[in-house]
Amino acid sequence: MGPPDDRPEVRTCADPVRCRGPYRAAPQSFKAEDAGTLPWRFRRLSLVFVIKRPSLGRQMGDDMGTTLTAGAGRRTSPAARLFGVLSVILVAAGLSGCGAVNRVPTLQEQAKSAWSEVQNQYQRRADLIPNLVETVKGYAQQEKDVLIGVTEARAKASSVKVDASTVSDPQKFKEYQDAQNQLSGALGRLLVTVEKYPDLKSNQNFLALQSQLEGTENRIAVARRDYITAVQAYNTEVRTIPGRWIAAILYPDAKPMETFTATPNADRPPNVKF
Repeated sequence: MGPPDDRPEVRTCADPVRCRGPYRAAPQSFKAEDAGTLPWRFRRLSLVFVIKRPSLGRQMGDDMGTTLTAGAGRRTSPAARLFGVLSVILVAAGLSGCGAVNRVPTLQEQAKSAWSEVQNQYQRRADLIPNLVETVKGYAQQEKDVLIGVTEARAKASSVKVDASTVSDPQKFKEYQDAQNQLSGALGRLLVTVEKYPDLKSNQNFLALQSQLEGTENRIAVARRDYITAVQAYNTEVRTIPGRWIAAILYPDAKPMETFTATPNADRPPNVKF
């Protein structure tokens, strides 16, 4: 019979949570997911048990990785949220930037279109003058100076060369405006002369010219007004930021445009009466 065994008795417990007292081994039924349910003093023992059983450690690691991955899918990090906000801001800025970039040529084309309408209406008036002069000449040959004045003013207005640079060249634009103003003045003096001849005022040709000339003068006034409005919008865009920067970089030929200067009663067309 050998000497008595002085080693402490090792107890095993079927339920580690309820187990009290020291023990050195864990039951075979212990699983990795049970480690989180143990009190702290038993977790240390469970970790020792896992270290002694590498396969169980790998199982716990896999479970932990799966849990973290699932949590990442449910929860968004602050960096990800910041990235999303910045992306939305950049997209909105890009869309608004496209509108700003396109605004300069859009307003420029609108101003050019309005300028073309002004030219068309002035040309329409010029085309009516020869018939008007010939009709007046048949009844008032003694009004030679007035008739010559209208004819010369029309010739001068028609001789002014207008090209794409006219609207952005102050000197050329002023020359064009002065020529049209002189023609308007000569035409006004002719209409005053017509008042002296009642027979001329009742002429059928005059009645037709009256209707056409009234309509033309009204259209000239409207065309000038629309042109002034379009040019003001365009000039404001190319002279202010960011339109000024955009025009300098992308549209170097987009220069401010000239507009008509105010004259007495410029907002009202001439009162044409025969």
